[in-house]
Amino acid sequence: MAYFVTGATGFLGRFLVAQLLEREGTIYVLCRASSLDRLDELKSRLGADDDRIVGVIGDLGEERLGVEQDDIDRMDGHIEHFFHLAAIYDLTADADSQHVANVKGTRHALQLAGAVHAEHFHHTSSIAAAGLYRGTFTEDMFDEAEDVEHNPYYATKHESERVVRAESPVPWRVYRPGVVVGHSETGEIDKIDGPYYFFKTIQRLRGVVPSWLRGVGIEGGEINLVPVDFVAKAMDHIAHQPDLDGQAFHLTDPEPLTVGGLFKALTKAAKAPQPSVNVDARAMDALPARITSTLTRLPGAKQLTDLALAELGIPRESFAYLTYPTHFDSSKTQAVLAGTDIAAPPFSSYAQHLWEYWERTYSPDRRKDKQLARAIKGRTVMITGASSGIGRATALRVGAAGARVILVARGVEKLEQTKLEIEDLGGEAFVHRCDLADLSDIERMAKEVVQEHGRVDILVNNAGRSIRRSIALSYDRMHDFERTMQLNYFGPVRLVLSLLPLMRQTAPDGRKGGHIINVSSIGVQTNIPRFSAYVASKAALDAFSRCIASEVIDDGVHLTTIHMPLVRTPMIAPTKMYDRFPTMTPPEAADMICKAMIRRPKHRGTALGNAGALAYQVAPRGVDVVLNAGYKLFPDSHAARGGSSSKQDSPSTESVAFAHILRGVHW
Repeated sequence: MAYFVTGATGFLGRFLVAQLLEREGTIYVLCRASSLDRLDELKSRLGADDDRIVGVIGDLGEERLGVEQDDIDRMDGHIEHFFHLAAIYDLTADADSQHVANVKGTRHALQLAGAVHAEHFHHTSSIAAAGLYRGTFTEDMFDEAEDVEHNPYYATKHESERVVRAESPVPWRVYRPGVVVGHSETGEIDKIDGPYYFFKTIQRLRGVVPSWLRGVGIEGGEINLVPVDFVAKAMDHIAHQPDLDGQAFHLTDPEPLTVGGLFKALTKAAKAPQPSVNVDARAMDALPARITSTLTRLPGAKQLTDLALAELGIPRESFAYLTYPTHFDSSKTQAVLAGTDIAAPPFSSYAQHLWEYWERTYSPDRRKDKQLARAIKGRTVMITGASSGIGRATALRVGAAGARVILVARGVEKLEQTKLEIEDLGGEAFVHRCDLADLSDIERMAKEVVQEHGRVDILVNNAGRSIRRSIALSYDRMHDFERTMQLNYFGPVRLVLSLLPLMRQTAPDGRKGGHIINVSSIGVQTNIPRFSAYVASKAALDAFSRCIASEVIDDGVHLTTIHMPLVRTPMIAPTKMYDRFPTMTPPEAADMICKAMIRRPKHRGTALGNAGALAYQVAPRGVDVVLNAGYKLFPDSHAARGGSSSKQDSPSTESVAFAHILRGVHW
């Protein structure tokens, strides 16, 4: 068995080829002579050798894809599945380039499929082939499409599918994915289009409006989003099932969100203000044409709109989705996928991954990473607790900025996944397993790191344990204080004692110095109730850092303490009432750490935390009164009282309001 794939180095193509590699057979990949480096990157990414992935030089714009006769003879009679993915997937591209790539490219692919006598031709179309059909569009419908001339993208996707249906010399199957977004587990995406155009707007909204404030949103038609991994798996599975030729398959979400639902899910993922009321954009369709025409012809209206959209990075074409009229039935696809684990996941289950990947990779704020790269490129950065949450987010940022990242935690499998993600971003990472609550294991790991990597330039003590339990429930739980101190204090101290000597020495290349960043807690500043074990352990590390800082400053070693507010990580998951509290995201927390790497301050914290520390110095009893009110509003959890940790701790309306006022404080 052999495969031929066009568009293999593209976004969807990379994931489809990864699926095909799990089967036997050679995968022939079309690529331009000038793009062989992208083929090499694909092989490296997938760990495939030259026998599994074979490059075939050609071009979409030429007859038979411009493939040489010798290559055709080599493949003739061996290609069982010919996958045609290469196309322009862009609402904003000009009509001529879309016609060449989408229509002519498809015709040329069919010519090559016939020349090599492929057994099946698999065409990647799009739901755009339905145009602006009003109602439910089934998988058996095609000629019923409406308003395909509304946009060149709709027109060329419809026409390219028509070419397959009318001209294919071999049995064919058509796949119509919804709007393809990033990977459902990692969030990976390689360009900005579709819903991503609105991410910048949401980010700006978050920056100027409190997250607890509710406002007015926009409702609209359905917008059918699917993650790239679902599409790749579904195509691979359907392609290898018998007796399905001559059919189209909707690779879509059977329960898609509306525009309003999508906006709500994204603002929730971004920790931005969420709308409480939506204005239906489709109501504009009911206005008399004379009124809408007058509004659009007002002096300067178009110019002002264009300026605003350009500033936000939103193309006019994307507004077609606000009133998108089509629902896509995928009954046939669901029947073929029945009995497998392949299904379109609900958008809410992976929206956070999409947001986090965009924010660290494509956000306008990523220009800050140029400063980060200047500060840490080529440096060795050790991050503890790097398998999830703050540690993972920080590792991805510093890895992408050019640091050599040493990932430390107990869970090797998750560390390996983080390592792969850093390498996908072009970074370099190394996994070192360690139980950070075991002092002897820390000593072993530190020696291992020094032997393999030499000095550590930047140490981020991030791993930690949090215990939320009132003192009344702690009289017979001395072990809570011991184990918290073991991981949060003795562990970092043991690591500092192991790595600090080399930081203070002059290296062979003349370098001297280092940076130790300790992730502490806002609780040390605010003295919050129920966290006496946790806050005491963090306060001990703060004091240790302050004391040694004056001893090592002339050796070029800097110490930074970050008083981190409440962050939505696995550590806070057992306290179910936090699900309704405002929190910082792991990428936002990572940003605090990365800024510390750039400026190397003594301390970083939030305005609220700093105000709390000052208030305690000025009026400690007054602060006790305020904190006592919070103590009464937020009861001990079921788990702290000895019950099930899975039972919901439902906060009162008053407690939620209190948490929003004192955002980021642990209660």
